[in-house]
Amino acid sequence: MVSRLVFCLALLPGVAFSSLALAGDDSILQIVVSKAQQSLAVYRDGTEIATTRVSTGKAGHSTPTGVFSILEKRKYHESNIYSNAPMPFMQRLTWSGIALHEGRVPNYPASHGCIRLPAKFARELFGMTARGVHVVISEAPVVPVHISHNNLFIPRQAQPDILLLTDTPLRSTRPQAGERAVEVAMNETTTLPQTTVAAPREQEEPIRILITRRGDRERILDMQTLLNQLGFDAGIPDGHAGQATLRAIAEFRLAHDLPAGKTVLDPAFLQALYSAAGKADFPNGQLFVRQNFKPLFEGPVSIRDPEKELGTHFFIATEADAQTGSADWTAMTLENRLPEATLKRLGITQRADTTDLDAAGHTLDRIDIPDDLRERIERRLGKGSSITITDNGISPETGQGTDFITLTKPDAAGRKS
Repeated sequence: MVSRLVFCLALLPGVAFSSLALAGDDSILQIVVSKAQQSLAVYRDGTEIATTRVSTGKAGHSTPTGVFSILEKRKYHESNIYSNAPMPFMQRLTWSGIALHEGRVPNYPASHGCIRLPAKFARELFGMTARGVHVVISEAPVVPVHISHNNLFIPRQAQPDILLLTDTPLRSTRPQAGERAVEVAMNETTTLPQTTVAAPREQEEPIRILITRRGDRERILDMQTLLNQLGFDAGIPDGHAGQATLRAIAEFRLAHDLPAGKTVLDPAFLQALYSAAGKADFPNGQLFVRQNFKPLFEGPVSIRDPEKELGTHFFIATEADAQTGSADWTAMTLENRLPEATLKRLGITQRADTTDLDAAGHTLDRIDIPDDLRERIERRLGKGSSITITDNGISPETGQGTDFITLTKPDAAGRKS
């Protein structure tokens, strides 16, 4: 078992900490902050390697909780909000101003929302991390635990496309795409083996996956696509109900003798539209994929028992081997108390069981991912890829130059003042 390294509380030599950042090290780092304990832990491939005390936001300037990534790093930075206050070894978590940085660390929350670190720890951590390292902030302490589940993704090899030939001298190679076939001249008649091997995958940045309930944008995208397929011109599908879309809706209603609806996303209209397109039902979940802080692709998924809250869960692949088709995952479940108005809007009548020790696994049980979407993901899956599952939808903090940022809301009764 790896010895636990405790920094700043019982500081060990810096070499032990910074040696993890040696060139060529492909370890997956993960940072977990507990506001209740005013502590930060660093995990390497799912194993805790370091802890420190921290100081988070004081009353009126609370540090947000949820799932974040390091977006930007600067050895020296000055706050553009609080009178150019120095923020050495700054590691940005949101573009709205939340970061890890060196600062005064009393035994209580004292910052304006950032997470202050002791000086030596801030320097060491800065030297270890890279953009994209996940940072989980919670009220109560949480730890990543190993999880195995059939619904978690496993990496696939690239499509076979390399032809193995004999050592017979050749005059020409296979033609390139778009060229005419060229006759191959050989010194003697030889039967070429048609054995193929999988092309090795190029190393890619880890992908980020978000699974959540569908919002109006996704429903409108579906609606526009289906209207177009059925011959009602809704314009280019963009998730926004413009004039072309509204006109197509009116034409569809008229053609199918449907009464006028009160909303664009009237359930009766959607059901009729899906039926006309030969679809049994409209999906209630959406899966989004990002890579290198940019949207990659997305697709619909189904959530069983939609009246039950999904909860908020975060998974990360600490190992992923396309050659063996295997992956190791860890999981964390975060407290997220949705407001009553949000529950009503999402049609949730049963809250998540906060005492369920396998809440993440039980949520995975309820998600059905189409095979084509799963294949697209698994062709790109690599070590460090992550999944967030939440009822919240896409956070307003998620945008240009970010991974998926998921904000949570702890139960007020459990908050530390």
